[in-house]
Parts: sequence; structure tokens; C-alpha cells
Amino acid sequence: MNRRRLVRPAILGVLVGWLAVGGFGGMAQGSLSEVQENDEATFLPENAESTRAGELAREFSDGTTLPALIVLRPTEGGKLTPDQVEVGRSLADAAAELDLPGDRVLADVVDGRIALVPSEDGEALLVPVPLDGEAADELVGAEQESLAAVVVGNLREFVDDELAGSGLQAWVTGPAGFVTDLGSAFAGIDGILLGVALAVVLVILVVVYRSPILPFAVLLTAVFALCAAALVVKPLAGNGVLLLNGQGQGILSILVIGAATDYSLLLVARYREELTRHERPSTAMWAAWRASLEPVAASAGTVIVGLLCLLLSDLRSNASLGPVAAIGIAAAFVAALTLLPALLLVAGRRSRFVFWPSAPQYGEAGRDRRLWSRVADGVSRHDRGVWAVTAIVLLAGAAFVPTLRAEGTGQSDVFLSDVESVAGEEVLAEHFAEGTVQPALVITSQETGEEVRNAAEEVDGVRGAEILAGPGGEPVVVDGRVRVEVVTEAAAETQEAASTVAALRDAVQRADPDALVGGAAAERLDTQRTSAQDLRTIIPVVLTAIFVMLVLLLRSIVAPLVLLGANVLSFAATMGLSAVVFNHVLDFPGADATVPLYGFVFLVALGIDYSIFLMTRVREESLTHGTREGTRRGLAVTGGVITSAGLVLAATFSALSVIPLLFLVQIAFIVAAGVLIDTFVVRSLLVPGVVHDLGRTAWWPRQRSVPAD
Repeated sequence: MNRRRLVRPAILGVLVGWLAVGGFGGMAQGSLSEVQENDEATFLPENAESTRAGELAREFSDGTTLPALIVLRPTEGGKLTPDQVEVGRSLADAAAELDLPGDRVLADVVDGRIALVPSEDGEALLVPVPLDGEAADELVGAEQESLAAVVVGNLREFVDDELAGSGLQAWVTGPAGFVTDLGSAFAGIDGILLGVALAVVLVILVVVYRSPILPFAVLLTAVFALCAAALVVKPLAGNGVLLLNGQGQGILSILVIGAATDYSLLLVARYREELTRHERPSTAMWAAWRASLEPVAASAGTVIVGLLCLLLSDLRSNASLGPVAAIGIAAAFVAALTLLPALLLVAGRRSRFVFWPSAPQYGEAGRDRRLWSRVADGVSRHDRGVWAVTAIVLLAGAAFVPTLRAEGTGQSDVFLSDVESVAGEEVLAEHFAEGTVQPALVITSQETGEEVRNAAEEVDGVRGAEILAGPGGEPVVVDGRVRVEVVTEAAAETQEAASTVAALRDAVQRADPDALVGGAAAERLDTQRTSAQDLRTIIPVVLTAIFVMLVLLLRSIVAPLVLLGANVLSFAATMGLSAVVFNHVLDFPGADATVPLYGFVFLVALGIDYSIFLMTRVREESLTHGTREGTRRGLAVTGGVITSAGLVLAATFSALSVIPLLFLVQIAFIVAAGVLIDTFVVRSLLVPGVVHDLGRTAWWPRQRSVPAD
């Protein structure tokens, strides 16, 4: 009786607490982009060669620059006229006086002079704007944009105005242009991505529940979970404890919405089942909550442990994504088991009508599960054949894994929509030596400087190399070292330049084993190599951690091995399917080196969810009916809710594809396809087939606690 009196105050307390979280967390979520960091150089470990070379290179100059490049060409093509060259010269002079926030002009934040550079073929003009590196990172204006983004945006408007009627067309590109366009693409995360994800989830929930009320309770739970995650992540990222980049923010949003909805679906399904056994909704909810706690906690715990294994990554972007995403999963777990029950019980004894128009009644028979009963019966009758055929099909998909191209891509390949920086780079490549914009830097001893320079010039893909000299023409020497600037034929943002740097390192280090090669292309190369090393390091740790979690949950060794093996096979099949789609259907130029790692962590950690949901119910049923009957009953009972959860998570991750960036579109496909394979193949056929075939042996070494079949 006392417990019943506490139900109403407890519900109100939970709702008030979550309203506060939503109020403050909503503001944090809306401003998460303010604490983003998207500079690849800051992701690298301190011991990376490009990082060490960059530190030494700064001793030779006053600072770093982030160039914005204005490329001009006649609208109709062909040679430039003298008048057009004069227009370009006037534009370069006027650009220096371009107004910026804070009562500054462009000349105040430029390291050097803005000058006009004609191309050798006489068909294009180049106006380099070398922004000071430190000034470029400043946040300015009411929108708190980086100064680099403001400069590029203002330059694009200014150039359009200045060139009206001149017969010239222009592009603002270069490193500053790429950074700005990347930021613009990520700007859709706060609005478009969340809107699409929530709309997709709402549609699926309405179809699943056929109720106008219940879907909004689940959706509110997901939204408030996201607010709670943002409330924790923003101050940590703002104070430098975590690194949050644009893709990390997108993944956080999708992960929280998907996980919160999945956990909610499991709780709601059990609550509906218990409403037919208990007259009071609060009693039914308590029974459902206790029954759901173990599988949901095990699922969330497994995902969190898997994500935290990313802390072993040498890339700060990967290492920080682990705790960022783990915070999101924890928020989803807490919201699903606190906020959702409060929302479902807020109407008191009339709470069962959240299921209207098909509200479950006390004492009625269970819901019709004829479809999943037939599936369960079929798997039970032909268990060995089902799992053997399924495994063969998955192995066939896995055979295409070696064809997946994930060595890395150029920066222009990152964009899947037309952006000015990419178009400008193409024009730049036609008329100028792109490698002069951001040359590779070699730091070597004074004694070996000339030998290193000569070795660098012999490398394929290198246009030339010079030792940095002072005003008198003598080499600049700092602590017995000189700096060699190596101009590559390809732009530093391209994969070709990264390949050239790899050969350059081999060549110069034969002349001087202590030589260090840095620069933008070297940073890209080190990022790709570090990602490949992370994959080899983190995969075994994730598998071990998840296996331990499953052993603790299922109190068995055989069943966890079955689940883990099935999910690894599912991941391999998904990556094989992805290779075929990426290479032959979508014709992608390749994939970022982090794509396989993210795909593995998300699929193995998230995919194991559905097997956990299934196997906890199978174990519950097996303790009463034996393993084979328990497997049949568990599959029949959980089939509908787990399928719905898989569809929601797949659809949610698919929403990432609305951001036109190669990495996010590839992750969206991999996770969505992998979740569907886990839901409809692994959890529905492979796992129950194997467990049914093994019988009581699945629970070894504690199989005697389960009745004989």
C-alpha cells in the first residue's frame, strides 16, 4: 500500500527532473557545433612523424598559414585579355581592404601580401590569401564562426560583386575553402539530420504500434536522451577533455535516437505483455521494468564497453568518439528506464490507453504472433539445415571483403555534392602547380641538407625542392637543422600527394635516417596509417571485452562464443556487401581508413544487442521448458519487437546519408545494412538454429541448471 502511494510522487519527480534536463540540454544540443574541431592535424598523436616535423618547422618561421585561393578564368575559356588581368590585379588590391568582424580588414589577418599570380599558359589568374593560422581559428560574429569561414564567405560575395560584367568567373578554394565547405556540410547536423531521423522513427513507430499516442512517448524519450547526452558532452568538449568533430556529433545524435528507441521498444513490448497479467498499470510496469532491466542493461553495457575500446586509438578523433558515444548510450539507457515509464504511467489507472485503439486488457490472451511462431517452428524443425545454409550465404558475402578499398581518399573526394572548393581545385590543377600551395616539409641536419634535397628531387611526383634560405640567400639554420620545402605535382589535399610523401620519406631517410617529413599531405598519410594500425589493435580488444560481458550475462561459455562468432560473420558479410555496392553500384573513389573500424565497433557492439535480447528471453524460457523449447518460445515471443527495433536503428542510421559527405554516407550504409542482416538473418535464423541444434550444451559449463530437452 505504501508503495502505491509513492508511485504518483515518483512519476512527477522523474518528469520534473527530465524537464530540467530537456531545458538545459536542449540549449546545449543546439550549440554543440560551437565546440567542434575538424582540423585533421589536431587528431594525430604527438609521436607522429608529421607532428614532430611540424613542431620543428615552426622554429623556422613566425607562424603557420591557412591559404584561401581565388582562382579566376575567362567565362568562355581561352586566353586572358589585358583588361581582365587588370581586373584581377584590382581585385587583389581591393581584397586587402575587405571588412571583417571586430573593426578589422583582411590585410590585418594575412601573413604576407595579397598579390596576383598569372598562370604560365595565360589562361587563369591566382590570388593567394595566406591567412594567419592562429587568427583563422578565432570564433567571431554572432554565429561564432571561425574567422577562416567568415573570410571565405565574404571573399566569395566580394568576388562575385567585383567581377560582374568582366567576363571572368572565380572560385574561392584552397585549404581555407575546403575547411569552410566541410563546416557548411556539418552545419546540417543540428537541423536536417535530426529532423529526418526523428521523422523516420516516428513513421516506423506509428506503423508498429498503430497508435497515435505511444509513438510520441517513445520519441520524446529519445529526444530527451539526446539532450542529456549533449548536457554532458558540450562542457567536456568545450574544456578540451574530449574532442568533438562534425562526424562525431552526427554519430552521437543518430546513436542516441536509435538506442533510446530500441530500449524503449523492448520495455513497451514487455509492458504490454504484463498488462494482460496485472490489473494495475503500475504493477504491470514494475514487472516489465524488472524483466527488461537485465537485457537492456546488458545491451547498453556491452555497447559502452565496445565503444570505450576506441580509447586505445592513437587518433584523438577516434579516441574521443568512444566516450562521446558511450555517454550517448548511457543517456539512452537511463531515459528508457526512467522517463519512458513515467510517461506511460502519468495517466494513472487509465495509462493502458496509451495503446489506444488496441489497448491490452487484463486477462486477455497474448498478442497474435502467428508469423514468428511459424518462423520459430521452421527453425526448430530444420535447425541444422537453417544455420548451415545461413552461414554459407554470409560466408559468400564475406568473400568480397578483400575488394573493399579503404586506404584513404583525397579531400575533394569527401564531398558528394557540388561545392566551390572542389570545383576551384579542378580549375587550379589545370593551370597552376598545386603543390606550391602547401609543400611538403623536410627537417634534416645542416650537413645532409643538400643530399636530402637532391634525394627529394628524384622522387616521382615531386616538381622541385629547395632549402629554405634567408634574405642573403644563405640557408636558414636552427639548432643545426635546415628546412627543405618540397613541391609535389599534386595538391596536398589529394591521395596522390599522400602517396608521393610516402615515397619521399623513404628517399630522404636513406640520405638522413633522422630526417622528418611533414606538411598537410604528410598529416593525411599519418592519419591513414594510424587508422590502419588502430584497426589491428582495437578489433581483438573489442571482441574480448564483448565476450566477457556475454559470459557474465549468460553464465555460459558456449552461447557467448556462438553469438560472437555469428556477429563477426555478420560484420564480414556486411563489409563484403558494402565493397560491392561502393565499388560497382555507387562508384565511390574509395573509403576513409577509419570506415572499417567504425563499422566494426558499431556493428559488433550494436548487432550483439538483438542476440542479447533474444538469448536472455531464451534462457528465461529454457529454465522452465528446456533449451530447444525455450529457443522456439524465445524466438516467437521476441521476433516482432526485435525486428521493429532493428528497422528503427537501420532507418535512423540511414538518416546520416542526408549529410552529403562520403564518410557519413558509407557509415550509414554499413550500419543500416549490417543491422538488417543481424535482425533478419543472424538473430532470426543463424543464432536460434545453432542454439536449438546444440540444445543444453549451449549453456556449458552450467548446462545442468537447465532442464533436459
